[in-house]
Amino acid sequence: MLSSKRNCSYAAEWDPQDGVLIAWPHAGTDWAYMLDEVTACYVEIVRAILQDDERVVIVAPDGDEVRDALGHEMDWSRIDIIELATNDTWVRDYGPISVLKDGQMTLMDFTFNAWGMKFAADCDNLVTSRLNDRGLFATTVINSRDLVLEGGSIETDGKGTVMTTTCCLTAPNRNDKLSRQELENVLLERLGCQKMLWLSHGELTGDDTDGHIDTLARFAPGGVILYTGCDDPNDEHFKPLMEMEEELKQFSDVDGNPYQLVKLPLPDAMFDEISRLPATYANFLITNHQVLVPVYGQAENDVKACRLIGEAFPGRDIVAIDCRALVCQHGSLHCATMQLPRGTLASSQHNQ
Repeated sequence: MLSSKRNCSYAAEWDPQDGVLIAWPHAGTDWAYMLDEVTACYVEIVRAILQDDERVVIVAPDGDEVRDALGHEMDWSRIDIIELATNDTWVRDYGPISVLKDGQMTLMDFTFNAWGMKFAADCDNLVTSRLNDRGLFATTVINSRDLVLEGGSIETDGKGTVMTTTCCLTAPNRNDKLSRQELENVLLERLGCQKMLWLSHGELTGDDTDGHIDTLARFAPGGVILYTGCDDPNDEHFKPLMEMEEELKQFSDVDGNPYQLVKLPLPDAMFDEISRLPATYANFLITNHQVLVPVYGQAENDVKACRLIGEAFPGRDIVAIDCRALVCQHGSLHCATMQLPRGTLASSQHNQ
């Protein structure tokens, strides 16, 4: 553990926000075969964010396609379309990571190499810097490209603790030259945190990110961790998720206080033509007055997950978003979005 005296701190997702960044699906992505279906999901996400009186920043190679899909009923005064090339839509992993530094919210731009060079990332890796060049941000963007880091791989309680997974952060082709301890030290320093919690169990089948934390365990205010559980001994996830639960029971915050654990249901198994999909309710998005929760057309599980997440975020409305389309490409709601905290966005770049 490093010294607790920091001049910066990794911002919690429930901190006040200016808006949410998304990258629009298009025919040049892996969504081409089901573009209409996934576009409808993105329209629903935009509509839900606008309900919360936040801005939506949309990155897309063709702005007209976005305008046609959203239609005239949207509040266009709070939608910014920035035309940029993208390889894929998982902006959680290549969008800026927010850190409060010397009292000002700053944005950190880490290298994104498509989860250890599994796919092309030449366009996505440049999105944050290109948005900065376009004048989207009202604050400093810090070049942190000497490290590979995906936003979905880290989670914070907003009080100095970072939670992550060993299988992702130490996976090949990320930061191979650094030991786990060296990586922990440099990340705590960059993020202004004092403690890192490493989960060594729990990766979901079908997750090609090598086990992002935002599919498994998420912080909520007041010392709460919501985590993906499994009650079916016949499910392939039963043992690894039980082992993960035991790890979580040992976790404590920077002051040594244990976290309150809330077990979310595991969605019933979903498959594409080849394999199981990594459906999870832990992949929710927190906005100013809402929590957007991915649901999968499973009445009992969907209702239970929404209830539990609602109890962990009192005072926020729970908005269910049908993510059966998103999970077809092995991601979900949180993966497709990146919150932009208060003070990070410049004046509207509407329809740039």
